[in-house]
Amino acid sequence: MLLFVVKVKWGKELFPNVEVNTDEEPMLFKAQLFALTGVQPERQKVMLKGMSLKDDDWGNIKLKDGITVLMMGSKEEDVPTEPAEKPIFLEDMNEYELSSALDLPAGLTNLGNTCYLNATVQCLKTVPELREALKSFSGGLSTPGGGHQFVASQSITAALRDLYEGMDKGTSLPPVVLVQMMHLAFPRFAEKSKMGGFQQQDASECWTELIRMLQQKLPAKENPAITDSTASYKPRSLIEQYFGGVFDTELKCVESEDEPPTKGKEDFLQLSCFISQDLKFMFAGLKNKLVEQITKQSPTLGRDAVYTKTSKISRLPAYLTIQFVRFFFKEKEAINAKILKDVKFTLDFDAFDLCTRELQIKLSPMREKFQKLEEAQLEEQRNARDKKNKKKAEKKETKQEPFWFEDDLGSNNSGYYTLQAVLTHQGRTSSSGHYVAWVRQKGDTWLKCDDENISIVTSEDVLKLSGGGDWHCAYVLLYGPRIFETPLDQSTETPMSTEEATTEVANLEQN
Repeated sequence: MLLFVVKVKWGKELFPNVEVNTDEEPMLFKAQLFALTGVQPERQKVMLKGMSLKDDDWGNIKLKDGITVLMMGSKEEDVPTEPAEKPIFLEDMNEYELSSALDLPAGLTNLGNTCYLNATVQCLKTVPELREALKSFSGGLSTPGGGHQFVASQSITAALRDLYEGMDKGTSLPPVVLVQMMHLAFPRFAEKSKMGGFQQQDASECWTELIRMLQQKLPAKENPAITDSTASYKPRSLIEQYFGGVFDTELKCVESEDEPPTKGKEDFLQLSCFISQDLKFMFAGLKNKLVEQITKQSPTLGRDAVYTKTSKISRLPAYLTIQFVRFFFKEKEAINAKILKDVKFTLDFDAFDLCTRELQIKLSPMREKFQKLEEAQLEEQRNARDKKNKKKAEKKETKQEPFWFEDDLGSNNSGYYTLQAVLTHQGRTSSSGHYVAWVRQKGDTWLKCDDENISIVTSEDVLKLSGGGDWHCAYVLLYGPRIFETPLDQSTETPMSTEEATTEVANLEQN
């Protein structure tokens, strides 16, 4: 890999540390200059020692560290002129025109089969706690060469932070720096096809690696309500705090009744939904995975034996990631083929039946509040249909109650979730096709984030992403906590602590 750090002179401005990877096409370098200057690539003239840089070939241009590159070009100025065309109505606009007219969030330019990364970035952007933590991250980019040591987790975290800041300005932009950092950290993402362009990559792998990098650099938030000694869960990072769950596991040897079961705990950052021939619903796929057969060494029998592994969730994270295992390796073709089967998922998800008995007891107080709220809302709807009741009910001010347990910041205290992002794949293999993010904007309004094209869709459109054909299939789902809102003048009960739940379980078992 040929990576240089050069200076770029543009008018009166000088950018002293601009990274250039000559293994990539010059257009990526121009896209990086666009991110720095705001000058569109087609308006740039990049020169070195009298030679102009082309879009697709470095030609005879020889770079070295510290050399000065001259860039000429100006931003497009917004000069008010009389419209040359007649006004276009919303009904007549295409997706790109609608995106501009409705002031939709920023999209991300596809730099050549980088839609897998674009879709991942858009989905994770829906987590406010992650955005807040990134804004507080003070680390900078570290790149090889120039006496600097490349630290993948730091550079990727900083690049994602800067990318989100750029997207907040509301204009689509190329994720050049983040792409470069991912390529440096994970060379397989930089693999090229026979045609010379980047190969398509697996978005789920990208999601996992990106989360792993953030896990190393974003510290857990402090919980002012408790001390470390009274915390029921002690996360090492913000990712574990808000995305991490815990399984209570039990291994029982099928071939030896005398061997006692082995109990343990396992951490997870996502749940997997394996797709069988008869699977129709996501929840069934998740539940099936909680009881599985494995083979391991038996200390009693002195040989490999079959065990039944049973798992139950003992800690629910605020944000629950669910991956549909849609790809399997075909040895004959040497490809990751796709399972197109239709597997239904829901906009609201209840994890209660996947949890341990102790956690279920802890979840009960907040669940009862939700049930009472739903009953009150149904009563209001019945009253509204009553012709005699014409007076509208007063709109009361509400406040949001914490969605976490008091002794476990970042957990989920009800088991109720609301779908907030879906990453989909269209195509037949993981190394081909196209990835798109679908993110909830508000209520029933969703945004389809197809690289730089952002368009409005509905919940009904999102539910059609369950698979069954060559249309987009849900691949990774991100559920957020369902928020309970209560009137300001209404007193609230304190959720049950871990110690109280343990006592409650013991009392129930005695009875």
